[in-house]
Amino acid sequence: MKIYNTLTQKKEEFVPIEPGKVRMYVCGPTVYNFAHIGNARPAIVFDAFRMYLEYLGYQVNYVTNFTDVDDKIIKRANEEGVSSNEISERYIKEFLTDMEALNIKEASTHPRATQEIDGMIEMIDTLIKKGYAYEKNGTVYFKTRSFKEYGKLSKKKIDDLEAGARIAVSEEKEDPMDFVLWKPKKEGEPSWPSPWSDGRPGWHIECSVMSKKYLGEQIDIHAGGEDLVFPHHENEIAQSEAANGKEFARYWMHNAFLNIDNKKMSKSEGLLFTIREICEQYDPQVMRFFMLTSHYRSPLNFSKELMEAAKSSLTRIITAEGQL
Repeated sequence: MKIYNTLTQKKEEFVPIEPGKVRMYVCGPTVYNFAHIGNARPAIVFDAFRMYLEYLGYQVNYVTNFTDVDDKIIKRANEEGVSSNEISERYIKEFLTDMEALNIKEASTHPRATQEIDGMIEMIDTLIKKGYAYEKNGTVYFKTRSFKEYGKLSKKKIDDLEAGARIAVSEEKEDPMDFVLWKPKKEGEPSWPSPWSDGRPGWHIECSVMSKKYLGEQIDIHAGGEDLVFPHHENEIAQSEAANGKEFARYWMHNAFLNIDNKKMSKSEGLLFTIREICEQYDPQVMRFFMLTSHYRSPLNFSKELMEAAKSSLTRIITAEGQL
């Protein structure tokens, strides 16, 4: 079996680290609202791929996380006058309900960022001690230039990125390209104690830590939407490989974007639908079938006409199967 590896930009024969076993991490949702159909594509695509691996006889340890502390979650909590935890718990339950409807197999582990803070603090401390990170007034930054291979996934050159970057007056970065590992709390935000400040982790560090805890320092496959290639996955590589001194993931898989009526999804233009909204109009298996009608690395257009076509095709397949 060959996999297109985003890292090398070519198809490669799949050879797992441990024969017969696959360690796979898929970036999950930020839980502040109902999941939209764009979230459904990676969930369905990589679930189908996992099922194929299991069909081939592999034992798959499949981990997908919940980002349950984030600016959007905090904003929604403040608007509703409830805790961030109440918001995240509500939408984790709704997300799992949607996944069950789409016949998506439950992950081996569903780690939550807020339950892995100690591991994040430990990794950040390791990065500081190794000279890859520094603290300024309670904020910890990753020294991007200290990781010599930065940009190897996205193929972006750090000097080109810096040309478009600016350091705000209030920031204390040593370099415009440095990114946050830990930030001090603000009024009305949840926080945790750390050696640097009472605060919370940056977004990128959580996946590096959760992947390491549940899959080990090296994994076979890391997957997600193509919008995560940079900066999220690029930063994950830098953090993980700097901290652990090993290659992070052998194979990187990314699905292409989902458009609506040939336009980019946009809430302000009314081009954003939740999984729940579409499943009220169509059987969830029609959505699953639709998402798998196009190659995962090709853009997929969503429209009423295409959903109707998928419904008709699926009905014919089910009818034919019943006649066998």
